[in-house]
Amino acid sequence: MKKFFTLIFVILFGQIVYAFDVVYPHKNIVTINSPSTFFIGSSNPKDMLLVNGVKVKIHSSGGFAHVVLLEEGENKFVLQCGDKLKTYIINRPKKTAAGIYAPPKLVEYEKRKEFLTSVDNSPLRTTPVDAGINRMSHFEKDIPLSIDAELSNFYRVVLGEDKKAWISKNNVKIFDGYLNSPAVVNGYDRADDDEYFKFIFHLDKKTPYEMVEGEVITLKFYNVKDCPDNTYIFEFPYKEITGTSRLAGYSGSYDGNDFVFKIRKFPVIDTKHPLKNITIAVDAGHGGSEAGAIGCFGDKEKDITLAISKLLRHELENRGAKVIMTRTGDNYTGLFDRIETANKNDAMFLISIHGNSLPDSANPLKHRGTSIYFYYNQAKPVAANILAEMTKQLGTQNDNVRQGSLALVRNTNALSILIEVAYLINPDDNALITNHRFQKRCAKAIADGLEVFLKN
Repeated sequence: MKKFFTLIFVILFGQIVYAFDVVYPHKNIVTINSPSTFFIGSSNPKDMLLVNGVKVKIHSSGGFAHVVLLEEGENKFVLQCGDKLKTYIINRPKKTAAGIYAPPKLVEYEKRKEFLTSVDNSPLRTTPVDAGINRMSHFEKDIPLSIDAELSNFYRVVLGEDKKAWISKNNVKIFDGYLNSPAVVNGYDRADDDEYFKFIFHLDKKTPYEMVEGEVITLKFYNVKDCPDNTYIFEFPYKEITGTSRLAGYSGSYDGNDFVFKIRKFPVIDTKHPLKNITIAVDAGHGGSEAGAIGCFGDKEKDITLAISKLLRHELENRGAKVIMTRTGDNYTGLFDRIETANKNDAMFLISIHGNSLPDSANPLKHRGTSIYFYYNQAKPVAANILAEMTKQLGTQNDNVRQGSLALVRNTNALSILIEVAYLINPDDNALITNHRFQKRCAKAIADGLEVFLKN
């Protein structure tokens, strides 16, 4: 009798129960300003699914994605699966008369105005655009800036007679009490320790600065007295001193009027246990009220990233690494809070785990695979080694190493990367990324990629 009930249990619960469900668009009546969009959801692979009479291919897992074109105005779509019908109305806004576009005009001041940065992490940019690879520095609060012009939402910052930059008007406040005179750099002290090359520069007041990666790491202080183009330049030839071309993180910030510049010493690697004693911050993307992308079965990116991150922590700790998690539960965590967690714990690596998605105008059936983002060149080799291991071990398509201006990868203290494991909105990728065995293999591949980088 016991065997009989066991058999019944296997028959009843060992089968996958499919339900016809649409997870995107999120509502039956929506407005989408795009020439196309897509339906994503799940159904029984044995059923016939039609969208306005067009047959939709259903993945063996039950997931589906289907692209539709949108005309201006109201678009009606009827999804039929067996005897079940779902109707969607998608409104695409009609184009209006554009009028004559007047580009913003540069307004130059007769006399420079003095400002202070009003918030921490204020980006100084090479162009007056709030996007792209154009960031020079991220200033803390109360850095004095000399402004000579404005363009739309940006002020133009004077860094020298021949060098200027841009900062958002939202990141500064006017400061009438500031005397516009160049700063003075009174030399520096060296204060190396076991982990860092450390330089303490003595200034008579704060002034704008920039850290530049290259054959050497170059620190520049702008608006400095008795220097060519008012720019004080300090070069650190890390390759000659450390014997490696690889960086392991650097940072710079003011302590009063002193500027503390730190470059992490590349650790001595145990080739048998490369990750031993290496501190790694693992960041599970999204969380709490921020669900992230939604997969074919309604899977939430925040849950998938947390599952992979926990498996990665286990894998890394088993290899001797010290792992810091930016979140361990389903809670909202701000982007800069995640970076601060990594930096406070002096992490050498910051690895952010995500699942990919696409805008309405893209075709989810044509996008698959794993991609890894970096911002600073010091992290590019890490991304390349991990991507090579992931695509080799997981069999996912190589969706490239990409430079991207994402908050998590704009951290110089650690080697910071963001991994898009797979596309949640692609049925093939979705079947992989939601599979526990795949997630475990993913964690192993990331750890192996880190070891390859460290042993190189």
